[in-house]
Amino acid sequence: MRILLLHQYFLEENDGGGSRWNEMARMWSEKGHEVTVVAGMMHANSLTKKSEYKGKYFVKKSLGPVTVWRSHVSESYNSGFLGRLWGYFSFVFSSIWALFFKVEGKFDCILVTSPPLFISISAMLYSAIKKVPMIFEVRDLWPESAIDTGVVSNRTIIKAAYSLERLSYERATLINVLTPAFKDSLINKKNVSPKKIVFIPNAADFSLSEELLADFDIHNFRRNLGFEEKFVITYVGAHGIANKLEQILDTAKLLKDLPVVFQLIGDGMEKSKLMEVARNENIQNVVFRDPVSKKDVFKYILASDMGTSVLKKADTFKTVYSNKTFDYFSCKKPILMAIDGVSRDLVNDAEAGTFIEPENPQDFAKNVVLYINDPARLRREGDNGYLFAKKNFDRRVLSERYLTAIQNSIKGV
Repeated sequence: MRILLLHQYFLEENDGGGSRWNEMARMWSEKGHEVTVVAGMMHANSLTKKSEYKGKYFVKKSLGPVTVWRSHVSESYNSGFLGRLWGYFSFVFSSIWALFFKVEGKFDCILVTSPPLFISISAMLYSAIKKVPMIFEVRDLWPESAIDTGVVSNRTIIKAAYSLERLSYERATLINVLTPAFKDSLINKKNVSPKKIVFIPNAADFSLSEELLADFDIHNFRRNLGFEEKFVITYVGAHGIANKLEQILDTAKLLKDLPVVFQLIGDGMEKSKLMEVARNENIQNVVFRDPVSKKDVFKYILASDMGTSVLKKADTFKTVYSNKTFDYFSCKKPILMAIDGVSRDLVNDAEAGTFIEPENPQDFAKNVVLYINDPARLRREGDNGYLFAKKNFDRRVLSERYLTAIQNSIKGV
């Protein structure tokens, strides 16, 4: 098959962040399928474009066998609500141009992954004019998540977003959802036909973790980081409004007299404010690190005692899986899960960690102490998560299932 992927946040080589589609595109290419990507020039958590994109609107690149067209995104993207909105629409306009005037050849389908929801405009237009099926992926319920975090509050924009969401579902040949809660919401609240929906969740990358587990010198890495005799809890991901990372800083203050270190890896519009709070309040047991490549992220996770996934307390986030949970699973690290709903169920089903009430530092700190005093539990739950993910969330298995679902849906068009 020839697959055209529209994904604003498709990662550059060695970028930090959610690499789901980089890995999926690589695996499909290895199976003999041709994958072309139209992606943005701005990382989801970046403040500026890379120098190679300055003054340019389109750049053609290759990521192994995958062809990637990088298209313009406004550098105002992380400068507040209006900047974020223009960042979304600047990519809508540039991606439309790229799809029709840069990308060459005929494709069997166009696959668009959301959020941001607005790029479905580009995909629907291409699907209608080129007469190819559109596959629509829901990585997050939008606009609900944007409303719950306060990113979108304008009633006109909210109404328009819901209309666009409904139209996207109608025009899609197949809809993939990343959590069972998304599936329930689409069927029961948004009246989408169950026949259109497939559930292919995020997954664990065992090829990388197993390579490192075999020959990575964890003890030396910890020593170089100054983590000897420390209990290290790592958070990997965005530092944005939705993540509410203040709860980690507040927990760190409660544990200041214990040998506990919180390591926060990533970037986002709230990071500078968080670092300022840590300085002003003299929180010395929190370490901030810049985004790193997927392989290096795994090194930091392996050198930790636990991983943590956190979001602010909101009903919408009860429907999401945290991407990095699967990385913690594959690295045999138990998880402090400060996200209610399906993420809580995931960790409970795997017996691979414990639920922390979101935005409750006292509950967070209490459970950290329990783990410090129970090394056997750390090992047991780390192994449990690894085996659970190996059985249910192996990326190679899920990539094959996704491909089969696409092929079957196209046959029916």
